Amino acid sequence: MIKRYSLPEMERIWTTENRLECWLEVELAACRAMNELGIIPDEDWQQIMTKADFEVERVEEIEATTKHDVIAFLTNVAEYVGPSSRWIHYGMTSSDVLDTATSMQLKQSGELIQTGLYRLAETLKLKAREYRHTLCMGRSHGIHAEPTSFGLKYALWYDETMRNIQRLGEAIESVNVGQFSGAVGNYAHLSPEIETIACKHLGLHTVNVSTQVIQRDRHSHFLSIIAIIGSTLEKIALEIRHLQRTEVLEAEENFSAGQKGSSAMPHKKNPIISEQLCGLARLLRSNAMAAFENNALWHERDISHSSVERIILPDSCILAHYMIEKAIGLIDNLVVYPENMMRNVEQTNGLVFSQALLLHLTNTGITREKAYQLVQRNAMECWKSGRPFVDIVLEDAEVLEYIEPDQVRDIFAYDRYLRNVDFILKRCGI
Repeated sequence: MIKRYSLPEMERIWTTENRLECWLEVELAACRAMNELGIIPDEDWQQIMTKADFEVERVEEIEATTKHDVIAFLTNVAEYVGPSSRWIHYGMTSSDVLDTATSMQLKQSGELIQTGLYRLAETLKLKAREYRHTLCMGRSHGIHAEPTSFGLKYALWYDETMRNIQRLGEAIESVNVGQFSGAVGNYAHLSPEIETIACKHLGLHTVNVSTQVIQRDRHSHFLSIIAIIGSTLEKIALEIRHLQRTEVLEAEENFSAGQKGSSAMPHKKNPIISEQLCGLARLLRSNAMAAFENNALWHERDISHSSVERIILPDSCILAHYMIEKAIGLIDNLVVYPENMMRNVEQTNGLVFSQALLLHLTNTGITREKAYQLVQRNAMECWKSGRPFVDIVLEDAEVLEYIEPDQVRDIFAYDRYLRNVDFILKRCGI
């Protein structure tokens, strides 16, 4: 069939035209299976195969009268095919067409999203390598903890993205199913063999059991994974927002020539892409919640899910794809300030070495409680006075009973915080 107009690929998947194209593929697959089994005569199959088509505007015109989208579609197809159209939709119910076609659209969308995730992963991998030995402040509870590698931030996001790729692959496989089982799913008017052959032609698996509709746990699983992908992008964006704060300024979004940050304050450069990603992730989560609500149907077969899915399925797929593309650009163009990272590392005058000193004291044989007391006492003095932590420790005679001055100076070295970074990256496959 000739494609009637050109759109970005993800957007095109969810157009009315592509939806009806999928419907037609489903109907043709069923007719082909019935022809192969000798149910539909060859001459009728040839008529169906060569003439079956539709026009979106005509389907919508008919639907205005029928108030039934599948009947309107079949009526329009019959106008192209003629008498042989009596075999189209033979023994089938609307959900055989709708749900099987939706599976095709979800598979198309899922694979496109997965391609975007691979591109995001590659971008993160390159950044992890580039900044693997760039020292920055590690924070816990938002407070300075110990130095770490800036490259490990990217490695963390890369590792999670690879898990998302795996999870999405499983979700695609879960929705990659079709059904041709009739009004209540018991093959009263079609044989399971027809379903097997038709699904094979469509590249789908057959469901084990159907009740007229393909059960919505599959769809809720798919949208749950989409929501998890959104939460990963939100995690990345939220960290960038923190890093761009004026008081931190270790990294910031690229600010292009001519860009404006505020209508009131000309100096502003705001993390607008990151904020956008954080906001949009909320929509993906809410759509996943709606998908959970679709799982329970009256006697396992009603269409209360249908109206919801006409919104949440295209919206989630299109939105996730858009967010991934935005995230790739965000990461690729992120402006990084290693000198500010070191400024922040040194901001607390060496207090970041408190654990290293604690462990060294413990290794001398004193109790952990005693060592903790000695270190904390000097650390609090450092907080209060602002003097270098190492100088205060070297003035503490009780500490020097256990550690030589030269050993104290050796403890205050940054190399320990980067020595295992390459090992971690290798374990992540970077």
